[in-house]
Amino acid sequence: MPEFIDRFINIGSSLVPGKALIIYGPRRAGKTTLLKSYLASCGLRYRLETGDDIRIRHLLGSDDLKQLVAFAEGFELVAIDEAQQIPGVGMGLKILVDQLPDLRIIATGSSSFDLAGAVGEPLTGRKRTLTLFPISQMELKQRFNSYDLRQRLEEYLVYGSYPEIVVTEGRREKIALLEELVGSYLMKDVLALERIRSSRTLVDLLKLIAFQVGSELSQTELATQVRLDVKTVGRYLDILEKGFVIVRVGGFSRNLRNEVTSKAKYYFLDNGVRNAVIGQYNLLDSRNDTGALWENFVVAERLKKRSYRGIYGTYHFWRTYDGQEIDYIEERDGGLFGFECKWSSKRRDKPPKKWRETYPEAQFSLVTPDNYLDFIG
Repeated sequence: MPEFIDRFINIGSSLVPGKALIIYGPRRAGKTTLLKSYLASCGLRYRLETGDDIRIRHLLGSDDLKQLVAFAEGFELVAIDEAQQIPGVGMGLKILVDQLPDLRIIATGSSSFDLAGAVGEPLTGRKRTLTLFPISQMELKQRFNSYDLRQRLEEYLVYGSYPEIVVTEGRREKIALLEELVGSYLMKDVLALERIRSSRTLVDLLKLIAFQVGSELSQTELATQVRLDVKTVGRYLDILEKGFVIVRVGGFSRNLRNEVTSKAKYYFLDNGVRNAVIGQYNLLDSRNDTGALWENFVVAERLKKRSYRGIYGTYHFWRTYDGQEIDYIEERDGGLFGFECKWSSKRRDKPPKKWRETYPEAQFSLVTPDNYLDFIG
């Protein structure tokens, strides 16, 4: 397994003078590696600093125009790694953009929740944003052919696709890395985002979601099970989503009164994180949740592809109250596309009757281990 895998984010084509480039993504998704790789080959005079440095936190968190300009003097590019550590970083970056219009600026952050709040308003009209996810099947497909990727499919379903996990061989080693990743990433990053009174309650909520991946859930049901009020559960879900832990997929409705829209499905951005939350690392032949793992994997990989390829439009699930359903649909380019995620290709290859009658123009496909790379690769 190669130690470095080419990523689909192209910093060079997104970096222009007069705008700050903000690179979001979960911790240890590879942002620092990507940034250093670009800097090593960009040919620009650059300055690389980190938000972990208290001096940089003080400088970029201030409004000291003179000191900020002096800080960037003589450089064509200023890069700030772990920028979410800097309170008020957006104002410091705004001053640099406004005062030094020829300067290129990159800031990376592991929390879209924190960093977006810090840079959003000050950098309105002055920034571009990219998101770096755990390694995608698209990126792995650049290195491996379809056969080899399918041979490793079980590993991705169980251990996920964080860079360290992908390049590490050995079951024990992968599990140890996942335990450490989830322990530090979830407990330190996500819990520190905003006024969370009980870390145990948040973990309980996350476990509840993990056991019901692919099922429709309402915030009221979740609140009842974890004994919190609905408003608090909604805030926790928002934090988990903006902290790159889970992804929300809402219900689709256009024509039918009995289409489910009051609930949502929640998927984990990474299968390994999902399994680590519930401490379940068994291989597929000794699990009863393979279908859920497959659906989570397919949806998460599709969302990575949408982001990297610029596939616009909305995504949903579809279900009626009498039980007819489709796992995942997209509305884009004037069309409607339904996808059913099936670990076994022997399952049905036709959409539900109500779907065909209500949306006769819609397309429908099964996504199985035989053809999944056409959909997500």
